[in-house]
Amino acid sequence: MTMLNDKKNLVSPMTGGQMILKWDLEEVVYRKETFKVWYPYYECMDTGNRFTTTESDGVWCRQVHEQYCQKYGIPYTDEIVALRARYGLSAQKMSLILGFGENQWRKYEQDEIPNVSNGRVIRSAMNPNMMMDFVNSARGVLTDKEYETVRAKVQNAIGQNEAMRIEAYETERVFAYARGEENGYAPLSLKRLKNVMLRVLEQCGEMWVTKMNKLLFYIDFVSYRERGMAMTGLAYRAIDYGPVPERWQKVYSEFDEISQEPRDMGEYEGQILVAKANADDGILSEEELSIIDTVCNKLKDCSSREVSAMSHEEKAWLDNHESHRMIPYAAAFELRLM
Repeated sequence: MTMLNDKKNLVSPMTGGQMILKWDLEEVVYRKETFKVWYPYYECMDTGNRFTTTESDGVWCRQVHEQYCQKYGIPYTDEIVALRARYGLSAQKMSLILGFGENQWRKYEQDEIPNVSNGRVIRSAMNPNMMMDFVNSARGVLTDKEYETVRAKVQNAIGQNEAMRIEAYETERVFAYARGEENGYAPLSLKRLKNVMLRVLEQCGEMWVTKMNKLLFYIDFVSYRERGMAMTGLAYRAIDYGPVPERWQKVYSEFDEISQEPRDMGEYEGQILVAKANADDGILSEEELSIIDTVCNKLKDCSSREVSAMSHEEKAWLDNHESHRMIPYAAAFELRLM
């Protein structure tokens, strides 16, 4: 993946001169409603004309979709994909059972946002007991064999529901906020969070907790700027020592694959994070891995003190540290270091 910032020296198609990357806060009308989004574009230095790319258009589109989904309680695209995988059904069968058009579910998996009524039907289907009601209601449009096959798959999901409740409880212990604006609209997944941290430790080696705090901040905020979505599910607070994940103590004590080892720092003792396993790179997309590696390559040779000092130059910290406020993800569009 080439990040938007990596294209800041693109050549203008009109003059052959330099173009620079900029972001503006703009209002976009979507489904007759107005949403505020950060709109990235490239400006020709010679003419002032604006140009966009497929990647830059995708960033503001995703911001609109996420705000709309949060407002109306509509599942996000990745949740829709995961739901069908959970039941082991084809896209066509999901559409049929839920009463959608024949190809509608596939469109939803390809980033079309459901309308409010269909979105709430999908939300209901996330409960396997409710899904069983949908299956029973659709019996008349299924063959006997299809009905029994689908029913068995949903029944299996009902049996796994207790395990999912336990996982949801454990997830709530770590993440301070539900998926939404506060956490950059990232999925709440302990597996994803763990593998981001393991990837960082693979790239940089063992590190002080203080440094990991800052690397996760940059990874999430760069991800939000480049993709319209953060990566870990964490929210961040500006404290005296720089940005830190909310509930950071729980974050670093949650995983057996990552240990905290006390080390002597001279005047006091600190904690070093050490990886006890390799990252499962299949959990993260190539785009996400590229962002992690970009941040790590930039900061891996810096000390914790140096990385903290760099974070203190960010507007994200300067605007919020005096009252130890949460850092809004909109600050991603004003990062200086990355």
